[in-house]
Parts: sequence; C-alpha cells; structure tokens
Amino acid sequence: MGRMMRAQVVEAPNRMALKQVPVPEINDDEVLIKVKICGICGTDLKIYAGLYAADHLPLISGHEFWGVVEEIGQNVRGVKVGDRVSADICLTCGTCYFCRRGEGLLCESFTQLGIHTNGAFAEYVKAPWQNCYVIPDGVNDYSAAFIEPMTAVLESSKKMNCTISSSVVIIGCGLGILHAAMAKLRGAAPVMLIGDSQSRLEIAKKMNVADYYINIHEVDDVVAEVKKLTGGVGADFVLEAVGTPATYEQAFKMVRRGGVVEAFGVVPQGRTAQFEPYEFVLGEKKVRGSCAGIGNDWAEVINLLSYKRIDPTPLFSEVVPLEELENSLHELKTNKEIIKIFVSPEIDRKIRINA
Repeated sequence: MGRMMRAQVVEAPNRMALKQVPVPEINDDEVLIKVKICGICGTDLKIYAGLYAADHLPLISGHEFWGVVEEIGQNVRGVKVGDRVSADICLTCGTCYFCRRGEGLLCESFTQLGIHTNGAFAEYVKAPWQNCYVIPDGVNDYSAAFIEPMTAVLESSKKMNCTISSSVVIIGCGLGILHAAMAKLRGAAPVMLIGDSQSRLEIAKKMNVADYYINIHEVDDVVAEVKKLTGGVGADFVLEAVGTPATYEQAFKMVRRGGVVEAFGVVPQGRTAQFEPYEFVLGEKKVRGSCAGIGNDWAEVINLLSYKRIDPTPLFSEVVPLEELENSLHELKTNKEIIKIFVSPEIDRKIRINA
C-alpha cells in the first residue's frame, strides 16, 4: 500500500468523515502539493449539504488553497519542488467550441478541482502543472489561500468593465467588499456598498473600499437611496453579489438607463426574478454574467497582492485544524459575523486572525 494521508471526505449530504486515504498519485503532467491552508467557501457549504455537485460524492472538497510542491511529473516546466503555489482550479478540455473561442469557463466538459474532483481539505492535493502559479514570499500565507476567490472578483470586474468616474453599486458585503475595493481601484466614483450586516460594513469602512455604506436595515428603500446618491439617475454599474431573486430585482431597478447589471451572486437553479423587458429595450439596460476566475487571473491577483493594491486580510476570521472542518461549516451557517475561515492540516488548535 502506498502513502496515506488525512482527508475530510463528504460521504453523503450532511455527512463528513475524517479518513485515512491514499496520497494522490501524479502523472507526468501533474504536481503533488502539500496543503498548507485551504479556505472554506460557500460552495463547500452547498457540497456538504448535497445542494451542489451531489453526483460527485463521495468527495474531498476544498478549492481555495495554497501549498508547497512536493513532487513533480517528468513533463513539468516552470514549477519545482519546494515552490509555494496556488492552482487554477478550472479543468477544461481545450478542444470544444467554447474552449477554442477562449471561453474556458463555458467548456462543455468543465470541472473544477475540489468541486467535481478531489480537493484540498486534506494533507495533499494534485493539480496539472500548467494550472500552478508560484506565490512570491511577499504574499502572506492567509492571503495566499484567498487567491482563488479574488480571481473570481477580478474576472467579474473585467467583465463589468466599469470606467473611471462611473458610479458603481455593490449589493452584498461578503465578497462584495472586495468587489467594491476592485471598483475603487479602477477609478469608479462613487462606489456604494450595500449590506445587511453592520459589523461587516464597519470592516469595509476600515478598509476604505467605498464612498457610501448602506445598511438595508437603516433605510426605508434601498433603490431610492441609490437614486438619491446618483442625482435621481441610477448607478452606471450594479454588481449583485448576494444571489437572491429579490436583490437581483433591486439591481435591475437601481441601474440607470443604459447602465450595466453584473450578475455574480448565484441564485439556486429554478428560482426566478421579475423585471420588465421594457426597461432593457427602451432603457437600453444590459446584463452580464461572471462565475469564476480562470487562467491568468491567478497571476494578476498574485501581482495585485504582491504590490499591496488590495489587502483582504481584515476579512479573515480564524484558521482551524483539519479535524474541525465540519464544526466550522456549521458555524459559518449560524454566525453571520464570520466572513472567512481557513483550514490547515498542520495545526492542532484554532487560531484567531483578527481577534
């Protein structure tokens, strides 16, 4: 029998077990990565609950990770043993209609590491060498584990393509905080961040990511508030980062004529939002979508982190041992004050990051 490792395995919906499983075996085009830290994502909660990728269970989930290269295949280039790396989790065929058009996120056989194939809530994970990006020493360990979610933020920012001095509304104060930071970095003005958690909005204020912070519990009509802040016109760009029909309906109402709604928050399949097509015809409103980061988004995020253009560390709550993953999944569902929990197979007690 080969080497064994500890891993948290989602065996069935709402059932996770810490098990001894074989260390992944790599082929000539893969690298074996010793996992240092892996973040918990909302997708991990959905996988655990059986609401996403249930047909791939049992599964080792976890896709927001970094680690150290321990072994490389004979065809590997540009990555060596001992490198700190993050990996593009998107696995595409490269030959279908969409891949040949450079639209890998729409690949007909699209899968993601840690979502459809075994991931990083374990001591080791494997990845194609072409998907690996070396992390410089200037990027701290926790931020290194936050590269993947930041690639999703970056990709949606590119697709929204807000221009200098344009007004931008971000609905949602989880990853929405970083969406606001990205819009401000691009020169948007004003940037308005809407949320339902005062504690999260206070963190956003300390990070100085926006010009206006709107708590939905403190205004009678959030759409009217945005209209007031934009001289009655509405926002040039509205990015929805919550994922409910109600917030999408608000986004459609608060964007100006000729403006853009960027769809980022994932609404469960089958649920619908209502809007008037009239607004998109005579009002020339537009809708774009973005689901994840891919490819060189990793290199670009690493560059932004290296030069301190965006600092996500105020969003980090704690890091827990691998053994406590399931408890942390439950905590994230019940404690809305927590934003980001990391998991490490190399520690034996919980560590508070921003206590």
